Amino acid sequence: MSTTMSLAKVWYCHLRGFPTLWFSFLLLGGKIILPPWHRQLNWTSHHFRRELFMPFSTLAQILLLVLVGDLHSQRLCDHISVYRAEHPPTIRKYACSVTPRSQSPTKPNSIRSPHIITPIFPSHSSCPPLYPSSILIILLHRNIMPVIRGKNILVPSWRIPTGIYVSINVDSRRCWKSAISVLSSDESVAWGDTVTLPSNASPALSVEIRASYELGRMLGGGEVIGELQMSWDELLDHGDHPFDLSFPAVRGVQPSITLKVAVVHASDDQNAALVDPLVDCEIARDADAGHARFASYMNNENVSDLNDAMDHFQLVLNQCPVGHPDRATALTNLAWACLQGYIQNDVEDIDTTTSLFRDALALRPQHHPDHPLSLYNLTEALNWRHDKNGTAGDIHEAAQLYHELLPLCPEGTYLRSIAAGENGVDYVIVGCNGLPTDASDEGIHLRRVVLELCPLGHRLRPRTLDMLAHAVEARFDQHGSIDDLDTSIQLGREAVSLCPEGHADREAYLNNLAFSLVFRSQHQGNPDDLDEAISLHEAALHLCPIAHEFRDYSLGNLGAALVNRYKKRGDIRDMTRAITLYREALTLRPPGHLCRDTTLHNLALALKTRYDKSQVSEDLNEAIDLYRGSLMLNGLDHPERHRTLYNLSSALCSRFMQTRENEDIEEAIALCQESFAALSSLHPARHFGYMRLQGAYLSRYQILHDPADLLLAVENFRLASRHPTQGFPQRIAEAIDWARQAEVYQHESALEAYQVCFELFDSHVMTRSSIISRREAATAVGGAQSLPVDAASCAIRRDNLRHAVELAEQGRGQQWSLASRLRNPVEDLESANPALAHNYLELSKSISNAAQSSATITDRAAADRAAIEYRRLTRQWEAAVAEIRHLPAFSRFLLPPSYSDLQAAARQGPVIILIASQYSCSAIIVPTSGDPHHVPLPSVTLTDLTNLKDRVARAIRHASTLGPKVPRNDLIVLLRTVWDDIMLPIVNVLRHDLKLKYCRIWLCPTAAFTSIPLHAAHPFRTNQDSSREQCLEDLYICSYTPTLSALVRSRQMMKKRVTPSFATIGQGQPGAGKGKALKAVDSELELVHKLVPAIARHTSISGDAATRAGALEALQQNTWVHLACHGKQDPKQPYNSHFVMRDEDLTLLNIIERDIPHAEFAFLSACHTAVGDEETPDEVIHLAAGLQFSGFKSVIGTLWQVDDSVAKHVVKAFYENMFPDLKDGGVMDCTRAAWALNRATHAVKTAVPLEQRMVFVHIGV
Repeated sequence: MSTTMSLAKVWYCHLRGFPTLWFSFLLLGGKIILPPWHRQLNWTSHHFRRELFMPFSTLAQILLLVLVGDLHSQRLCDHISVYRAEHPPTIRKYACSVTPRSQSPTKPNSIRSPHIITPIFPSHSSCPPLYPSSILIILLHRNIMPVIRGKNILVPSWRIPTGIYVSINVDSRRCWKSAISVLSSDESVAWGDTVTLPSNASPALSVEIRASYELGRMLGGGEVIGELQMSWDELLDHGDHPFDLSFPAVRGVQPSITLKVAVVHASDDQNAALVDPLVDCEIARDADAGHARFASYMNNENVSDLNDAMDHFQLVLNQCPVGHPDRATALTNLAWACLQGYIQNDVEDIDTTTSLFRDALALRPQHHPDHPLSLYNLTEALNWRHDKNGTAGDIHEAAQLYHELLPLCPEGTYLRSIAAGENGVDYVIVGCNGLPTDASDEGIHLRRVVLELCPLGHRLRPRTLDMLAHAVEARFDQHGSIDDLDTSIQLGREAVSLCPEGHADREAYLNNLAFSLVFRSQHQGNPDDLDEAISLHEAALHLCPIAHEFRDYSLGNLGAALVNRYKKRGDIRDMTRAITLYREALTLRPPGHLCRDTTLHNLALALKTRYDKSQVSEDLNEAIDLYRGSLMLNGLDHPERHRTLYNLSSALCSRFMQTRENEDIEEAIALCQESFAALSSLHPARHFGYMRLQGAYLSRYQILHDPADLLLAVENFRLASRHPTQGFPQRIAEAIDWARQAEVYQHESALEAYQVCFELFDSHVMTRSSIISRREAATAVGGAQSLPVDAASCAIRRDNLRHAVELAEQGRGQQWSLASRLRNPVEDLESANPALAHNYLELSKSISNAAQSSATITDRAAADRAAIEYRRLTRQWEAAVAEIRHLPAFSRFLLPPSYSDLQAAARQGPVIILIASQYSCSAIIVPTSGDPHHVPLPSVTLTDLTNLKDRVARAIRHASTLGPKVPRNDLIVLLRTVWDDIMLPIVNVLRHDLKLKYCRIWLCPTAAFTSIPLHAAHPFRTNQDSSREQCLEDLYICSYTPTLSALVRSRQMMKKRVTPSFATIGQGQPGAGKGKALKAVDSELELVHKLVPAIARHTSISGDAATRAGALEALQQNTWVHLACHGKQDPKQPYNSHFVMRDEDLTLLNIIERDIPHAEFAFLSACHTAVGDEETPDEVIHLAAGLQFSGFKSVIGTLWQVDDSVAKHVVKAFYENMFPDLKDGGVMDCTRAAWALNRATHAVKTAVPLEQRMVFVHIGV
């Protein structure tokens, strides 16, 4: 078989760090058809055959190994070694390798280049030995072949190269150069190249180390780092051992390379072609000349050298027009020379230089090998221009460029070590951190970019975090987004965490974090924030002992936090300490001190705040004097002048009310109006200006009684409460004050003020990420608890009963209302728009999950993050709701219900809302149809009701100590009062106006009414015919409902009826410390089991099985539940109210986290299951309401302690009436529960004491 070979090309690729010869071939028609590479491959075969006199069979074996890529394998080495042993050499040949050394110090602002590490192959015993970091590749050729590394590589011109290479000249002719390899951070470089050189008799040999400024196409030979002349004899003297070649010193350090020489055999044929000859041309000569002159300038600072260099580089640029492949290189060379001249003050034009770098970067886009260095070059020009001119835009742009550059610079490279160093990115970070605070979105984006330039562990990260926190908080000041404030606090926490005890800046970061927490406490009313802030300020003050330069700042900051806490809690010790701190700070800021005006202002504010409570005129007069002193130090353009103006106005108002001096009030009004002059319409400080101005107008109205002043005061109330940049607590407080003043002066805006209160309160509570935090927010706002009843009373007094019903509903049960929004049935929406319904449900689920998970978070930083995420979800949810409201039939989706919506609660009987307000007490009857009916209760005041509920509680406690047959005289007297003063007027309207007899009624009590047993109202009198006068339970079947919406929601869910299942849950042995044993629990469960009809699947858990998990599962898996155990109401945190189980308590929070839409009825035979807390009675937060919310439509609960020994009598009578003669096929109807309880209490009158018959109440349908 004949073989035809043609070889087109041999290409070199670096495999594991050294070049390997690869061949590619095709098998066609029984022949090996190679691409037209014949010259090179013929030369290879000629070399192996003639130089080593190999027979064709041996050559074929070696070529085969070459063809399969096995050039460096053990087998190839074996073939060569065997043949060499059998055929002695005729000519000596040599191979060389080069190795690097350590770096030397670099000049400031110099540039370094990246580094590529060359891996090392293990050596084989039959091959020449391989030394660490160098590889000897023996290609059988009659040449010497060095493999090169170098170290101590410093560039004479201080310029950062893209790479370093070595060139070798033979007889003054450059015949070979290595690859361009990236310089490492230790100023070493590894190439891994192999060179073959002719071994003519004693040729002149020179070795050059050169810097290249292009990784891609080179323009010229680059800059010479070192050159060394030698002969073959000098190389041969070292034999087979590595040896150093040292070059002339560069910047005080000697570059060097390490060579290794090996002997190989070949013939004396000298016709082999040299590898990679360099092309010489005029443009390259000009470039090289420019590099040489520039290096001379950088070392000798001779301006003529600089001018020559720039002339050469300009000539090169002139020869590289637009589109020329070397134009970017020419631009860069000229720009770099100009930049260094600018740095040395030998060139004045930095703008042209910057433009040249910018043009070069545009020609080297992403993925261009020289893109990273071009980025760096432009940052250097921008940094130097910023350094000399202070242009903020330059440092902004440099930061953006570094953000792009650093990821492109691998660790360990020279460029990385310079770019990430003190004179690189650190300069940019410090420059950006020194810029004024910019609260714009662009400014904050820049701060975030700068933060990304400071990874964890970076020394400038704390300062950068702090500056970003300032910017974000400033944006909060302008726009009022609570997310910004939370983000600022998160950033501040990280900054503090990165500055442990002993860190020089810890005091500053502690103060800044504390300041943000105080700010948030003012915005959201969270007392924990204020306490934490004071602790942080105290820690900061501890780090600033007497004579510390920043002690005055820490004194003032702690004083401000204490004043804020005094306003919240009224502890005079906080105020006294704050004033003491301010006075010490003032001594540290004598006249002439830059910040004296601030301390004067803050001390004045503290004294005025103390005056508001103590009414000591000395405090007020001193405050006015201090404010005036501060104002004198504030120029007209002072950024905080407006605060001093409106605070002085407030002090003058207070003095006007004391002295009646008209000039005080006139000045006060003028000062407020002046404070608005420098404030934009959305500036947060306008809120406080509106507050002070309404105070001034209202003060003047109180003395002079000019109606125009009252109108102006109301208008400023309106502006202050609706100003969007201020926090909800502050705006709610202003709206409440508006409502109170409107009530006092009988102004028509009162109802508007109440409506604003509810809207703000709802938004405020919605921002809280957990159920418990929502209640905390609700209780933190002073005066908010009575808003629902006061608003309803206002509407009643204005003869607007429908609106009174709406306001009472909107303001009450907000906790349940908010939670129920996230569980709103959406069947109609699913039919109209399935996609919107799905999105709404998913978001509702996400918010509920976020709220539940955040309830268990104790870490403050984690809680802040959870709050931000919760609000993000809330905004998405609100957007989804807004989109739903655009649908034609859903315009009122989740809006506060109208009267017509609420009237659905009265479908099965009237609902009676009992209003207990400081302004009036009355009842509103919502009938099945038509307008509501007002029932005045003229004999009752809010004070009367408060006394009545307290007396009832005492009477109940007293009754529990009496024997079962002892009359409950005290309780009887009180129930007669309830009948005469409260329920009888209502019954009269029901019977005579509405013509309703023995039907179901629902009681919806508010405020103090919630603690009075209205259902047990009884005249305890006899008629003239000696018959007993009928009581309420004789006339009507009474139920309660927390809100009308809760009753409507339960009725809507009645559509979903399933096969009944009944669970009895009992825990009579709760364990040590959990209450006494309940001996009757087991017998009560057995009794219920007997009375429940067989049509219901029955489950019973008790004893050890009655755990929290077991009880929860039973609640979720069954439609009817009877629970007998200890129940405990937590008066401080009602969501912790619980049923006592064997292991852990089953809390109200556990219950309401479950959604059990199929549930129907629950009997809670436990204590205190239907009584709310006194702090928020209108929220109706108790266990029975929680079960109703989770899905149980009908619930029997208890108002106080249940006597275990007699409860079973009520239970027995109840179930006997609940399921009378229920035959197979009958329906268990939970709507019979109220009637069954009514019958049961009548049935057990002789067996059960009065207070134990009254204790059970029905809630729901």
